[in-house]
Amino acid sequence: MAKYVDGFLLVVPKGKEEEYKKMAEEGRDSWIKHGAIGYFECKGDDLKPQEMGEEKSRSFPEIAGASGDENVWFSFIIFNSKEHRDEVNKKVMDEMNEIYKDEMNMQMPFDATKMAYGGFVVAVEG
Repeated sequence: MAKYVDGFLLVVPKGKEEEYKKMAEEGRDSWIKHGAIGYFECKGDDLKPQEMGEEKSRSFPEIAGASGDENVWFSFIIFNSKEHRDEVNKKVMDEMNEIYKDEMNMQMPFDATKMAYGGFVVAVEG
């Protein structure tokens, strides 16, 4: 059975990395507790565009609209299937709504307007 992945591209202001990491660790704990089979938060390190013959690739900071005082994070959560993802995400959202019900307008340590999200069917696995 093919796995399913939720992927995220996030922009985190420099100086907010530890705050974001703390939030991500809490998220990891919740997703894993509710059945996700893998959870990764990856801070950008080598994000220079690559030469491709006469062409040049775009960089993650360019795609995400990140400025020089922001870091790009690539994050993903692995599930058994899309249906499994939907079940796990519902449990996680229910839990988070209960935990943060009094903080509905809480400040996120990243720029949500620069975030990209999507669900992906794993086509090749190694």
